[in-house]
Amino acid sequence: MAHEAVADAFHQIIETHEPVRQLGTGYIFTEGPLWHPIEQSLIFSDMPGDVRRRYVPGQGVSEILRPSNKANGMTYDAELNLLICEHSTSSVVRLLRDGTREVLCTHFEGRELNSPNDIVVGNDGSIYFTDPTYGRLPGFGVERPTQMGFQGVYRLPPGHRPGDEPQLVVDKYLFTQPNGLCFSPCQRWMWVNDTDQHNIRMFDVSADGNLTNGRVFAGGIVDSIKKGVPDGMKADQHGNVYVTAPGGVWVYSFHGELIGKITCPEMVANLHWGGADWSTLYLCAETSLYSVQTKTKGRDEPFMYPKVQTPRAATAEPAVSVASPLILQDRLETRIDPARTAMILQDLQNDVMIDGGAFAETGSPDHARAQNVVANVRRLADALRARGGMIIHVWMVLEPGAPFMAQHSALQRGIREHNALVRGTWGVEPAAMLEPQQNDLIVEKMSMSAWETSRLDAYLRHGGRDTIINTGSWTNMSVEHTARTAADKGYRVIVPEDACSTKNADWHAASINYAMQDVAAVTTTDAVVAALA
Repeated sequence: MAHEAVADAFHQIIETHEPVRQLGTGYIFTEGPLWHPIEQSLIFSDMPGDVRRRYVPGQGVSEILRPSNKANGMTYDAELNLLICEHSTSSVVRLLRDGTREVLCTHFEGRELNSPNDIVVGNDGSIYFTDPTYGRLPGFGVERPTQMGFQGVYRLPPGHRPGDEPQLVVDKYLFTQPNGLCFSPCQRWMWVNDTDQHNIRMFDVSADGNLTNGRVFAGGIVDSIKKGVPDGMKADQHGNVYVTAPGGVWVYSFHGELIGKITCPEMVANLHWGGADWSTLYLCAETSLYSVQTKTKGRDEPFMYPKVQTPRAATAEPAVSVASPLILQDRLETRIDPARTAMILQDLQNDVMIDGGAFAETGSPDHARAQNVVANVRRLADALRARGGMIIHVWMVLEPGAPFMAQHSALQRGIREHNALVRGTWGVEPAAMLEPQQNDLIVEKMSMSAWETSRLDAYLRHGGRDTIINTGSWTNMSVEHTARTAADKGYRVIVPEDACSTKNADWHAASINYAMQDVAAVTTTDAVVAALA
């Protein structure tokens, strides 16, 4: 069964004759596939059957919960708690790792939600979900009249208390039946599809969590012959969008161009990446579960690189050791005045912390993902820009061959040996989504510290800045050296630890827990954003 390439870019995603393998069958209608990063298994829903099942590679499918309140979409948060959209109860539920069940929300403006359908978690911990009426239809839920009068998209903000009402993030009457939703890799944008309107809309994600500037991203997702509608939806690491559609899954580029169609023997209702390297695409399709191998992988989500340990399945790989708990301030004791504050984005360059960079083999890309450092730095920079703060990008930039760069340390020798951070190359460029914006400043250096060979001090003094928000890569090197010198020079230094990364969690914790504590206020991105407000 061949897949259909509409544009050449499709060949970079999947082979046109890549087999679609049936992993289990005999179900009523499957939905909500979700891969566990540690247990290395997939759970999925069978709404009409009121069952939750688990697929373990090499072992097959087993039943794990009955009844399941006719659950639909599911995801994990960063602590690997399970978040569930329940049709029967019109609820969004959190199932803690110890088995405790928390009902996060059931009503909006005093009226019962229709039937939460699909769900996604942001890097800041916010939860977005759609609320069509399908869970009030016979079979797929519990037949009963609706109370809302519209079908919306909602958000539970960071710090949401179970039972509190959600935040409506779009116009009440924009959607007929909102269904699948997903973030872009950088989380600046979100896509939401509408099953009845046969389209996908793209939104900007504003600082307050609302979805703004909505526009039709793709339309006409319908076929008079083939079964399939816009339902589940995911984005890959490059920002391509995958949506269930007639005949299987249609793939769109970030710019809304249809680039290909993945064919499946049955109508697909939802999809999810999994496997050891997140490149296997799992398809929940009517009565069966399928998988297909891709050349890409899903966009990074908070649960894909958890900071917790969980019980492992018998077939799972040995657990990775977890670094010592980080010593953090729960909040900043005083407000941060943006007019006196500068944020340093240091060495957040491709060679330093991106796959394919000169130092990728150190593990730095994996730790940057685990920290969600790109999204956290971007969110923090956007918050400070909006309040008139100073943004300074500090980059290590060398001429070809690193002429006259001293070679008396392993770090300096490594830069030359790897031909890293050379002017004009991809490796010296800032990581995607961390490019300088209008009025940002750029400082070039050729030393570990941001101070010694740059104009950093002059920019800060001339700009009247006495507070530094210190972010970047690597935590234990450039970030720590810059913090130490800043303290010597009399600056107030704030280090949001989740906006920094290095080779691995152990190195990061060693720097955060010891050296940084004496020279900086060590906290989190959320705390800094709150203090700026």
